This record gives sequence, structure tokens and C-alpha cells, in this order.
Amino acid sequence: MKIVCIGAGYVGSVTAAALAALGYKTTVVDMDRMKVEQIALGNSPIYEPGLGELIKMTAGRTLFSSMSYEAVREADAVFICVGTPSAPGGSADLTYYRQAVSSIARHLDPARLTVIVNKSTVPVGTAGLAVSLLEDEGWEAGRQVSVVSNPEFLREGLAVEDVFHPERIVVGVSDRRSGEIMRDLYLPFIERRYPEALQAFLKDHYPRNKTRSAYMETDPRSAELIKYASNAFLAVKISYINEIAQVCEALGANVREVARGMGLDSRIGSRFLQASSGWSGSCFPKDTSELLATSAKYGCELTVVRAAVEANQAMHRYVVAKIRRRLRSLYGKTVGILGLTFKPDTDDARITQAASIIRQLAELGADIKAHDPQGIPMFRRVNPDLPVRYCTSLEETADRSDALVLLTHWQEYIEPDWEQIRSRMRGSYLLDTRNVWDAGQLREMGFQYEGIGLGDSSE
Repeated sequence: MKIVCIGAGYVGSVTAAALAALGYKTTVVDMDRMKVEQIALGNSPIYEPGLGELIKMTAGRTLFSSMSYEAVREADAVFICVGTPSAPGGSADLTYYRQAVSSIARHLDPARLTVIVNKSTVPVGTAGLAVSLLEDEGWEAGRQVSVVSNPEFLREGLAVEDVFHPERIVVGVSDRRSGEIMRDLYLPFIERRYPEALQAFLKDHYPRNKTRSAYMETDPRSAELIKYASNAFLAVKISYINEIAQVCEALGANVREVARGMGLDSRIGSRFLQASSGWSGSCFPKDTSELLATSAKYGCELTVVRAAVEANQAMHRYVVAKIRRRLRSLYGKTVGILGLTFKPDTDDARITQAASIIRQLAELGADIKAHDPQGIPMFRRVNPDLPVRYCTSLEETADRSDALVLLTHWQEYIEPDWEQIRSRMRGSYLLDTRNVWDAGQLREMGFQYEGIGLGDSSE
């Protein structure tokens, strides 16, 4: 089977490398020459743990890259993995998607069926839109082309593990033949039947059980909505526990214990019940915005999701208010920010809680220093207006800072040299928005430690 992946971003790179590792001849198409060249050299175009090794295993053998769509002519399946950023008003901007469909249409082979797979997160009905666009170009749906919805459920930082050990594979099809092709393509993932070299790679990096994945076949519209509904539900769950954290602080309870007790209920579960400074990133903000825009447009607005979005924005303000209470006036004060990405083990710094919190602190007069192991280049690029002094280490961030605020729990932040940090800081306030530091130890060392939702234990 021959595969083409349009887009060399987080989804496209991981998807292409995984399919190539199975032995499928896979070509990544992207208009960014640097990304194309990096893949050709066996390097990952993005920071994602494990992806570089996977690309190195396959580049030049089963994985290829190009700025041309010529490989579409021989492809059995073409995965569209382009960006669909939010447009004004919250709806998805399908400019890149439409361009990809148009380019695919110019390179199809009329003598064969080509399955076009929507891997990008797209609004409900986009598979139907693609069919219309292709038919306008003269292609016959069901015989020459078929459009499938196959949403991705990859977690950045864990994407390589997720692609080979998926909990679920959702495929939305509208004809029998495309359904057969997709089942054949995904059978190795479902049954964990991988080539020997790939098995060795997975055993070294991701030792997991080999149970089958859930494979769900449905209609395209339902498949498209599953992705939005899933991310919105997780956003609601995070916003809920963050509001409970605020109640814990008011009443003297401990949100970690409350969440632990809640999570013991199998109907609730423990995942996504960790208090924090709020959710962010490239998926949750965009997907909740698109879902809200769509539901409002069709007269069935999701008020629960809207409340979760508003609660999340309020959580950012809550974090700033905690800092302001401790430092009083922020004029002349230096606040060190640890973590600019929305989660550890990724360089994705789009739409992060750090940007919102830094902007509010700067407006209050604070001088901002910041560090992140991987996210500084992207954060600087997407937030050129933020007045931030970027540092090369945690220790440099601590120099003459009145406060350190942990926003992203990178491993190197968990157990630093606290003696050195205390000697470098001008103040002593630590705000741990992930509740990962040892409060007792830090207070004994003279720090003013505060977590999120820890009630009396953080006073």
C-alpha cells in the first residue's frame, strides 16, 4: 500500500513515520522546504520524543518527503494533516484544507480509487465538502475518490506511543470499498502486528501490553464530531476540578485528596482531575471554540462547554490574583515563569496559559523572566508583543526574582537545586500551579510556598 501525508506538522509527521515503519511506502508533502529537507536527512521536523529515531529508521527506505504532490498519483490513501486554525468568531479556517484538496484533485489517477483521509480536525460536514470540491473538479465519488473521516487522538509528547498503542481508531466512511481499505491499513495497529525492527523499537521505548485496539466504523459526520466532543468533555473536566480547587482553598480542603476520592469512582475516573493553572494548547482552545461556534450557529449552543471556557479564563486570572496577593504591587517586581508550553515534552507553545498569565502580569507592572526547555522559539514567535526576558536555565530565571511560578511541570523542574535557587532569588515566593513540589521541604528552607487548591496545607 502506498500512502501520502499532506502536512509535516505534529499529526502529519507522526502519522507518516508510523505508516512507514509498518513498511508502507509513505511520502510526506509539505510546502516548508526546511521540514522536507529535515525528513529527507532522517531528522524530525518537530520536537516529539521518539519521533526522530522513528524517522531515522525509515527515511530513504519507506519514508520520503517532497514539496510536490506527484506521489498522490500512485497513492492508495492520502492523509490530509494540515492546520485548521481558528478564524475570527471561533469557526475553523479551512484555507489550508481547501488548498490541499485542490492540489490532490490535480494529481489523482482516474483509473484507480484513491481514499482521501481527513486526519486534520475539521468541522462536521467537511468530508461532504471535500466530496463536493472533488466532484466539481470532475472526479466521481465512490469510484475514483472516496473521502474518509479519521480523527487523530494523539497526545503531544506521547504521540509516538499513542500511534502504535491507540485506545481507539475511529473511521467515518460512506462506502464499502473505502471501509475495506481503511481496515486493511489499520489491521497491524489493531492487532499489534508490527515488523521485527519496529517491535524492538517499541519494546525499548514503550513497553505496553499488546491487547487489540477498539476499531469503530461510523459515518463521516459522527466521526468528525467525536473528536470535538471528546476534547470538549476533557476541557470541561479540567475546568471543573480547577473550580473545585478554588473551593478547597476557601474551605481548607485538599484538592489532591478530593480528586483522588472522586477518581476512585469508575464512572468518573482519575484522569484529567489534576488541578492546574488551566487548560491550553493547540487543541482544546481551538476545538471548544469551533464546537461552540457550530452549536450556536445551529441553535443548540453548548452552555456547559461555554461555562468551561469561561471558567478556564477565570483560572488564569485566579493564578495572577494569587501572585498579586503575595507580592502586593507588582511594579518593580520580577516574576520568573517556568514553562511556556502547554504541557511537558513538546515544543508546542501555541495558545498557552503562560501567554495569558504573562500578559496579565505585565499589565500590572511586573518584569517577566521565563524559561522552557523546548518552547522558547515558538513562544517568542507567536507572542512577539510580550515583554519577556528569555533565560537559558531555571537558575538564570531565579536570579533576583521576587517569585517563581511553575506553569509546566517539565521533569527538570521537579527536583532542582533548591539551595542554589534560594540563594539566587531576591524574594522567596513559589507558586506551584501543578502541585508537584514538596511544600514541607520548601517551607523549611525559607520559601513561601503555595500550590493550587491545597487549602490549609498551603498556608
